[in-house]
Amino acid sequence: MKKVLIALAAVVVLVVVALLAVPFFIPVETYKTQIAQAAKDATGRELTIQGDMRLSLLPRLELEAEDVTFANAPGAAQPDMARLKKLLVQLQILPLLSGEVRVDSFVLVEPVIHLEVDKNGRPNWQFAAAGAPAPGTEGTTSPPTQPSGGRGDVPEISLGDVRLEDGLVTYSDARTGQTVELTDINMTVSLPDMDSPMAADGSLVWNGRKLSLNAKSEALRGLMTGETTPVSIGLESEVLNLTYQGDVSNGAPARIDGEIDLDVPSIRELAAWTGTPIAMEGNGLGPLKIKGKVAATPAKAAFTEAKIALDDINAEGELTADISGAKPYLKGRLDVDRIDLNVYMPPSAETQPGASGTSSAPSSSGDGQKAAPAEWSDEPIDLSALKLVNVDFALSVGEILAQEVKIGRSALVAALKDGLLVLDLNELDLYDGSGKGKVTVDARGKVPTVEKVFAMEGIQAQPLLTDAAGFERLEGTGTMNISVVAKGNSQREMVQSLNGSGAFKFVDGAVRGLNLAAMVRNVGTAFLDKGAAETQKTDFAELSGTFTINNGVIRNDDLILRNPLLRVTGAGSADAPKRTVNYRIEPKFVGSLEGQGAASEAQGVAVPVIVEGPWDNVTYRPDLAGMITDIAKDPTKALEGAKDTLKQLKGGAGGLLGGGDATAPADGTESGGGTVPDPGKALKKLFGN
Repeated sequence: MKKVLIALAAVVVLVVVALLAVPFFIPVETYKTQIAQAAKDATGRELTIQGDMRLSLLPRLELEAEDVTFANAPGAAQPDMARLKKLLVQLQILPLLSGEVRVDSFVLVEPVIHLEVDKNGRPNWQFAAAGAPAPGTEGTTSPPTQPSGGRGDVPEISLGDVRLEDGLVTYSDARTGQTVELTDINMTVSLPDMDSPMAADGSLVWNGRKLSLNAKSEALRGLMTGETTPVSIGLESEVLNLTYQGDVSNGAPARIDGEIDLDVPSIRELAAWTGTPIAMEGNGLGPLKIKGKVAATPAKAAFTEAKIALDDINAEGELTADISGAKPYLKGRLDVDRIDLNVYMPPSAETQPGASGTSSAPSSSGDGQKAAPAEWSDEPIDLSALKLVNVDFALSVGEILAQEVKIGRSALVAALKDGLLVLDLNELDLYDGSGKGKVTVDARGKVPTVEKVFAMEGIQAQPLLTDAAGFERLEGTGTMNISVVAKGNSQREMVQSLNGSGAFKFVDGAVRGLNLAAMVRNVGTAFLDKGAAETQKTDFAELSGTFTINNGVIRNDDLILRNPLLRVTGAGSADAPKRTVNYRIEPKFVGSLEGQGAASEAQGVAVPVIVEGPWDNVTYRPDLAGMITDIAKDPTKALEGAKDTLKQLKGGAGGLLGGGDATAPADGTESGGGTVPDPGKALKKLFGN
């Protein structure tokens, strides 16, 4: 036995001596040649070690090489795919005999890696030799091997000094011209053994900004064998901070389940950093914070208990995504406290420094006249994105501000399927009133179709119209409903094809800038008073009517305004494509104070009023020709009506001109505190003597 032990000891000594001596007797160039040939056999490309190389086998395997290059694919922009200033590998040999890998050191110094995609879409990291199928195996696919979870399935690995120093990675795509460069890449990895936590820390510079990365994992063995393993990942920079803490499993299927926290100081700055600056006007899209729970597999993902803060907007909600089908399906809910859209819109013409009449909003030109508003846009409307995904989403908002329009609590349900979008507005608080509506956008055909149905009640007209359109001339509490449909590939086509109908009713209000009583009472001068538009108004107990829309032309033939002493009817149209209005208003006095709902027929001479012109410069004038035509049709009735009118003007129903004798002279003389105009003299004032 002693002799056997002595013999074994002698063999061991001889092996050790041989391992120590071999590197000295075998030329280094032989190793270089063999390593280069092995790399070419595996990848089809040349590996060259141009600098010094050192190899030793005991007490550990050590390989040190300098100035190492790896050739790029044929036709690539860069001659080398990878280049290393220095490579250092220190590997313990004895643990290898038991299947254990213990790396004392693995250091890459100044690695430079160029990743490229050519015009045909072929990446340079796809190697010809490695990617070629073995003979007789074309068209076959091996089933994926699933981890079984046993300790023996994963080799024992221990990592000591693992570092990457001052690396550079570039990426270019010849198809799109996209280029990306990552510089100053540094990374360290720590792994005492497979049952201990693994840690990785590093940093890099992209587009002039430093990005720090860190990752930690509990026992790596469990992660590699498909067990659920706690993991944390963090990214930090001046423009983006992201953390994930939770569980990760690479089993079948792979899954993550944890909490995510995103903090972006400025979306605009982040977009500019990534090379896609935001050109949208306004000063919004500043800080963004998102926090919540995420659970995801390769086919499905869910983001729950989400808290989102964008600028001054705060929201809570959830979102699920299913990409297992032919088209992604999104389902979610979002509850928002307040949305101020003004910060995402350009400032109005009134607030812009040096604003002029070239603005799309009405403004004054050099001669003091209002400039015409911008025309309808011919820019194509692209709704193709509606066909990319199916959606079911519920949105509630406590308050919405859009320019001067203020909308209270609103609730919206959106459903999108194969290009058909349906928006159900089932709750809308608007200017002391409420409403409901539905918008349907059909992008399934070549020409998009938009349909809108709205019903509102209790709306305060003046603040709504003032904020929405700068129209301050209508007061009252209104009820409105409208149903319209439009089709077209641009805004102009949509307006030109607009069809539909609607109805409105306002009570206890007034029309400002128009004193119909004064116009009837003093035809000769009422229309000549330019200041009346700012000071006069016509009160009403009710203003109602219906309208139809045909190819963008809005038509109303049954307007009625009820006043204790006036009945006003109206008919006409507004041409939306041309932005003009042509309307005729016919007021008549009545001898009754019954007001709204009165059954008495209006009597007297009507002095029709023509409302016409472009939307931004509407004018009013008396329709004397129409009045004369009405008189000529029935002179007797007109005479009786004139007498009745004079009686009403002087004393009927309390007297529009103050108290007095209803039989006072009709020649324009003073009587009873009022002046009754002579119709003939009034006409002379309008047309001259």
